[in-house]
Amino acid sequence: MPCLIRQRSIAFVVASVALVGALTAAKAQTIYRIVGADGKVTFSDKPPASADQGKVAGTGISTAGAAAVGSLPFELRQVVAKYPVTLYTGQECSPCGLGRALLMGRGVPFSERSVSTGEDMAALQRLTGDASLPVISIGSQRVKGFSDTEWSQYLDLAGYPKSSALPANYKNPPPAPLIAVQKPTVAKPETKPTQTQAPEPVVPAGPTRSNPAGISF
Repeated sequence: MPCLIRQRSIAFVVASVALVGALTAAKAQTIYRIVGADGKVTFSDKPPASADQGKVAGTGISTAGAAAVGSLPFELRQVVAKYPVTLYTGQECSPCGLGRALLMGRGVPFSERSVSTGEDMAALQRLTGDASLPVISIGSQRVKGFSDTEWSQYLDLAGYPKSSALPANYKNPPPAPLIAVQKPTVAKPETKPTQTQAPEPVVPAGPTRSNPAGISF
């Protein structure tokens, strides 16, 4: 049930062994937006070489999310560490809301990335190959379009409980833009200390009628 894109059809029965083998322990990928010295913008899954480039965090659990994960029950925390869940959503996307409701109702901790700008869309296409929303990533697996059956199968095989085991005070981190631009740092030119010119020596005026000895102070 994808938003704006045709529905993704799947077989109801999934080979559990094959799927578990495919669910590796890789974390959600991070996309970086790099601004070169000439102003050219590129996207890469490798971090910028220096702090002078524009860095963009694309996916994965945020700092706030990581802190929240630490409060989870041990078994659930183990699943989240192996197969973190990231939900990619857009504005005015009904299937996105259905996907979010499924995760929240089941008690699945997840990070949400909103796709609202052209740069967000470019990063999403790099990750998934098209502009279909919503997208859910469970570990290294990405599923495009909302399907209650398919999403539940992937979550089951990853080991997420069928009913919520979250603490009563647990809150998912708020949605964050897929592309969060950090402006390049502009190095300030070095300022050399100004040299203070020594005052010119006072030349004695010489003896005068009122100062026959030529004394000066």
